[in-house]
Amino acid sequence: MATKNSKERIKEIQSVTGLRATHFADLVRVAQLIYDPGGGVSGRTINVDWMDFEIPAPVVDNLRSLGQLYQYESPHVDIDLVWDGLTAETRSWFIANRGLLWQIEESFPALDED
Repeated sequence: MATKNSKERIKEIQSVTGLRATHFADLVRVAQLIYDPGGGVSGRTINVDWMDFEIPAPVVDNLRSLGQLYQYESPHVDIDLVWDGLTAETRSWFIANRGLLWQIEESFPALDED
């Protein structure tokens, strides 16, 4: 749960970047997919060329780390925690590509539909 200072910081991040909570949730879901495209299903191996989604290698590396950190979490992680885990390059990519995140997520089959 976000503290008072954290809530103020979240508002500042959103104001400066134009990003909403849904964008951050989408980013966490994409990070989880980058870390484990198979969704944790044993024996399910999926090899993905993330450049097909126009995600540069350094951004993939940063998001993979974020995905590992939040592997089993709800995608609704406090915005300031997510923001602090992003490199400058990933932040720039995120701001520029926020509208594509849900499309990346939709490119993978949902586990509850298997």
